[in-house]
Amino acid sequence: MPTPAPELFRFDNTYARALPGCYAPVTPATVPAPQLLQLNQALAGELGLDVARLDPEVGAAVFGGNLVPAGATPIAQAYAGHQFGGFVPQLGDGRAVLLGEVIDRHGRRRDIALKGSGRTPFSRGGDGKAAVGPVLREYVIGEAMHALGIPTTRALAAVRSGETVWRDRPLPGALLTRVAGSHVRVGTFQFFAVRGQHDTVRALADYVIARHDPDLAADPDRYLGLLSRVAARQAALIAQWMLVGFIHGVMNTDNMTISGETIDYGPCAFMEAYDPATVFSSIDAHGRYAYGNQPAIARWNLARFAETLLPLIDPDSSAQAIARATAVIEAFPDHYATSWLDGARAKLGLHGADADDETLAADWLALLAAQQVDFTLAWRRLGDAAAGDAQPLTGLFADAAALTPWLDRWRRRAERDGRSGDERRDAMQRLNPLYIARNHRVEEALDAASTHGDLTAFERLVEVVSQPFDERRGWERYAEPAPREVTARYQTFCGT
Repeated sequence: MPTPAPELFRFDNTYARALPGCYAPVTPATVPAPQLLQLNQALAGELGLDVARLDPEVGAAVFGGNLVPAGATPIAQAYAGHQFGGFVPQLGDGRAVLLGEVIDRHGRRRDIALKGSGRTPFSRGGDGKAAVGPVLREYVIGEAMHALGIPTTRALAAVRSGETVWRDRPLPGALLTRVAGSHVRVGTFQFFAVRGQHDTVRALADYVIARHDPDLAADPDRYLGLLSRVAARQAALIAQWMLVGFIHGVMNTDNMTISGETIDYGPCAFMEAYDPATVFSSIDAHGRYAYGNQPAIARWNLARFAETLLPLIDPDSSAQAIARATAVIEAFPDHYATSWLDGARAKLGLHGADADDETLAADWLALLAAQQVDFTLAWRRLGDAAAGDAQPLTGLFADAAALTPWLDRWRRRAERDGRSGDERRDAMQRLNPLYIARNHRVEEALDAASTHGDLTAFERLVEVVSQPFDERRGWERYAEPAPREVTARYQTFCGT
């Protein structure tokens, strides 16, 4: 058993205390030569970790799993899940260990977990390990999403383990330290509901209400209220994904959080040329989790969550419980559409609401799709057009004349609020990123780190995507789309 480490965090582990039976106690596996690859100093500061006083060897040992920090209660959480529509009654943390919870400097309770820390009772024959490439992918994409203002889990640290893990080939091993508002998922509820453990479902629901929606605690309809809150958070989250072209790639119910955070950056990617059918995941052969399907899949997942809560929503009448839960699920498309349209209006530089705004936004997307225009650059260059310089935008279109009628409509709509073109451009460029974690740049950075041990490209990419809205000289290559032939054959894989 690893030797206890000095106290790095002030843990307060409510999940382990309040929910016995919802997890298995575990100890992270030791690794031969932990080496700290990356430490997220800003996030460490939020969590109360004094980086200046952290011994690098101790940090590597803690984030590599060799030392369990004082106050931690390492556990592997139980959960089930629908994977590509098929239900698996037992999944759980097969390569992750929740060390515990801390209250950060903003008063928020946050989980700290290791990923790639070895076998647990939920490993199902796997080795419980992770490799350098997938660990650094999760790090950089999480930071990109955070900088874009999208709720997300984040990486606190990445550590090379000093051992080899075997996938389709030998790879250098690594661990990620992940921070989340919580790791409770739709699949967590499913694990106990499918076993008929309704008292545990109630305890879990009460726990997440106290943690994420404490104002509901005294509400007689708190379980229906919980369903509504989770649905609202997911509607807002998926709208944000869609507005930046993010494709999660594996939207199983065990990858949908109750907190409304993006979690599990496996086969994720950012879309380049706009196409709602875009799929990059190697395991999504039928496009279930394609970009354009994400809102509908979120609704489907929420329906599975609702099923777990039915005995709590109305213990006396299943018909009434179903009717009330169904009303929440049926309202989801409207909530999503409202979130998306509000975001699209802002990205289009429009103030207020007009009855034709939805059509204007839809026609904009239709233009991008018809001419395979880069999604990120189109929104960004529209801001230039707002300030009177349309050439950077029209240059993205093979047939610029097809854009002209739409631009005329957009200008007429935009001019109603009285702002100057420069003011509109500045507002739009605070919302429309120039730099995203473009897939070819991510692969370039991960390959250098994994194959050559060179973190230079990775560290620069993290720097760039952490400042997505501010154009910088010398960063031009990070704004450029990949060549079309590269994107056409690009695939992502489940890694960590």
